[in-house]
Amino acid sequence: MNWKTFFAMLHRDGHVARRNLLPMLVQNLLQPLLLVFVFGRILTSSGMMPNQYKNILLPGIMAISMVLSGVQGVAMPLITEFQFTREIEDRLLAPMATGWLAVEKIVAGMIQALVAGLVVIPAAWLVLGSGVTISMSQPFEFAAICLLVALFSSAGGLALGVSVGQTQIGLMFSLVLAPMMMFGCAYYPWSFLKFFPALQYAVLINPLVYASEGLRGSLMPQVPHMPLAASIGALVAIDAALLVAGIQKFNKKAVS
Repeated sequence: MNWKTFFAMLHRDGHVARRNLLPMLVQNLLQPLLLVFVFGRILTSSGMMPNQYKNILLPGIMAISMVLSGVQGVAMPLITEFQFTREIEDRLLAPMATGWLAVEKIVAGMIQALVAGLVVIPAAWLVLGSGVTISMSQPFEFAAICLLVALFSSAGGLALGVSVGQTQIGLMFSLVLAPMMMFGCAYYPWSFLKFFPALQYAVLINPLVYASEGLRGSLMPQVPHMPLAASIGALVAIDAALLVAGIQKFNKKAVS
């Protein structure tokens, strides 16, 4: 491992991200904030939804923002570098093992996902107005969940980026990301699916369920949520599987 090269490449990605900070924030935050405004402000202020729904919605929107940011921040550049610009060839010449190039991509995606997720809290708080009750009584659990969700999003982005062809980008969003968001318990707690027993257990294959429920349990423990231990355990297993699969696929594609 060449730490100097690793941090130099990470610094380069950070410099590119800072230069594109405003477009990146707009891209990652516009849709979540629109959802917050429509579901959390318009529907609650009009009486169509209870005011407590704001507390259920905010952690789910934060999870969506982190996942979208990490996936887009890793998958889209990888697809471009492997298939359009061929920039990955320059990176492969760096004095560092190929696997660490994948790790650097994951770390950069994690940072981007954490920024996108944490920015949602004050932004959505301003949009939602009164009625939002955030608890920081479990700071270590909250930090662990945030890191695990960021790792899931960036490792998932790596796995998708090296598996999806340039003609399948739209298919990735239609068949992977859209169903993940709709059935990821971002807009409702997992326990509310008890009226649909088959669906309640089917969605457990969706990693966003554990991200949404984990953030809900650590930020707003007063609302229904999955036990934090279950969310953390599932995210650890998912992250490990995505890391192994993504790095192996990256190495194979880099060699080919």
